[in-house]
Amino acid sequence: MSLHLPAALAAWNTPAFQAELKRELETLAALLPLQQGTTHGGVADGSKLAVSVFGVRADDGTIHAEIGVFFSEIVAGCNCGDDPMDLHAYCVMRVSIDKASALAAVLVLAD
Repeated sequence: MSLHLPAALAAWNTPAFQAELKRELETLAALLPLQQGTTHGGVADGSKLAVSVFGVRADDGTIHAEIGVFFSEIVAGCNCGDDPMDLHAYCVMRVSIDKASALAAVLVLAD
């Protein structure tokens, strides 16, 4: 999964970086690999997504951020009358942003 995060890159090495990364990722929720973070066989719904930034480090060419992502997982046919059930879901991801291009790779980390 590759994203373009120019605003986060522009804020690198400033106090606004984590807030800008969070804002930009929440804006691009539909492009995050949320389905890989589901645990009940449902469908990921990022419409109410929230991101927490746990930590950030960088090497010569890349900024690495570990994030927690809160979203919903819709599980069909497991409730009275087969109504879908909306479950709270969470996963941890690593976002690696290229310092030259602002292209970011997103990886869901195993628990």
